Amino acid sequence: MRLPLHSGAHQDLDRRVMTGSRLQQGLADKAQVWGGWITGPTFGGPEEFARAGYDYIGFDVQHSYLDDADVAAILRRTEHVPVATAVRLPSAAPAPIGRVLDAGADAIIVAMVDTPEQAADAVAATRYAPDGIRSFGPLRASMGHDPAALQARAGVFAMIETVQGLQSVAEICSVPGLSGVYVGPADLALSLGVGIAGATRHPRVREAMTQVLQAASAAGVVAGIHAGDGATGKDMAALGFQMITLAAESQALRRGAAAHLEDATGRHSEVTTKGYL
Repeated sequence: MRLPLHSGAHQDLDRRVMTGSRLQQGLADKAQVWGGWITGPTFGGPEEFARAGYDYIGFDVQHSYLDDADVAAILRRTEHVPVATAVRLPSAAPAPIGRVLDAGADAIIVAMVDTPEQAADAVAATRYAPDGIRSFGPLRASMGHDPAALQARAGVFAMIETVQGLQSVAEICSVPGLSGVYVGPADLALSLGVGIAGATRHPRVREAMTQVLQAASAAGVVAGIHAGDGATGKDMAALGFQMITLAAESQALRRGAAAHLEDATGRHSEVTTKGYL
């Protein structure tokens, strides 16, 4: 629900600077948005993903060397990099969610969401009273100070990566304020009793991903997935996923470094570029 704008001199500023996040604009304009993934403390990583044409950067606070304060600092330093941003967090704890949103993240991705109640907790952590429990404290002047605009730009994605989450996916997708769901294929495969390698090609995992896509479509929310490489990303786009993460910064560096070495030596090296996060 959009709340009335405050009156006063800052109102025009808020209208000007808060016209929707880059992620919201990308999802509205494109059939797919393509993402890179950051797992370590780096300012160059987001810039290089943006220069390569990626639509968004995901910062990982679940499986990484980063915490929410690290990500907030990176977001502040990369404020003017033309790329959308999302942050994966291990839970719906409101303080870390508030910190990364205050620093300018376009969206949060909450891991291991198994129930609609957990999804509702994630939404509440991004909304100010009376709609939620987020504390007011934007860290960037460019974001303005209008609570309605600030919470309207905050995307909320629930990760579907367990059998329980899959069983509840229709109810999760129907939670008011949820932007979308985001499939974690590795944990979903393990929960289904399937090996991680090649999980997105396994019939049981394909069936589960189709179930997620159908639930998201019926509820009118975005379906995202962690593909882990370009070829899998292409396959996921063909299935109908809209928000697709392709590679982490370490994978991109390893692939580029191997290509340079091969150019110099003429020797081909087998490089693993698949990511499982």
